[in-house]
Amino acid sequence: MSPIEVHHVVEGARGGPTVVLAHSLGTSMRMWDPQVPSLASGHRVVRYDARGHGRSPVPSGPFTIEDFADDLLQLLDRLDVERAHLVGLSLGGMAAMSLAADRPDRVSSLSLLCTSAQLGPRQLWIDRAHTARQQGMAVLGSSMIERWFTPGFLAAHRDVVAGLRAVLEDTPPDGYACACEAILNMDLRERLASITAPTLAIAGAEDPATPPEHLQLIADSIPGARLEVLDDAAHLANLEQPARVNSLLLEHLAGA
Repeated sequence: MSPIEVHHVVEGARGGPTVVLAHSLGTSMRMWDPQVPSLASGHRVVRYDARGHGRSPVPSGPFTIEDFADDLLQLLDRLDVERAHLVGLSLGGMAAMSLAADRPDRVSSLSLLCTSAQLGPRQLWIDRAHTARQQGMAVLGSSMIERWFTPGFLAAHRDVVAGLRAVLEDTPPDGYACACEAILNMDLRERLASITAPTLAIAGAEDPATPPEHLQLIADSIPGARLEVLDDAAHLANLEQPARVNSLLLEHLAGA
């Protein structure tokens, strides 16, 4: 499938190193709001909506993880970015790993949050895709939100939770379903050893979607990678622990 032109915004220091933020399944670039002010003080920060999400087009499926990576590469080309620091969570991390494996010349560093190189069970993704297409996104709302956040965060930050649920329910059903099917068919495990970019893996200790062992596998497979596990964080660790995530990202970017 040909790459598409994804919706994006550019913020921060024009002359600084470029950092690209790639969001998770069922969200949009808005999920990175807590990171932008911290990163933008010294970096050119690019956020974008993945294909089938937010304000980006919904091309006809099927999708593959490589399609998401190709869209990201095209975005770098459109912005005349020779090399970028990639920060990806969940689906965004999968696309970032795929691009880093195929085009190491374009990736300065990788920061991978709450993601996986191979994520089952297959039936889960089949069922989610079917539900999205047949019943709509609202049906998925409650079950997904409970996987994204810890119980304490759900109770204490109802405004944040409500905003992310609205983004999920506004996601085009076919775009979401095609992304589920891309994850269903993804297996990046054999490609991880070819990644040369300095890599930081961040896991949420209470993440039921991509538990810490998934990030441990990534850190063990990419030469020189390291793992940080955040307490009191589920799948959207960047929202539950923004200060800690921001500190880790800035430290990694400076080291890279």
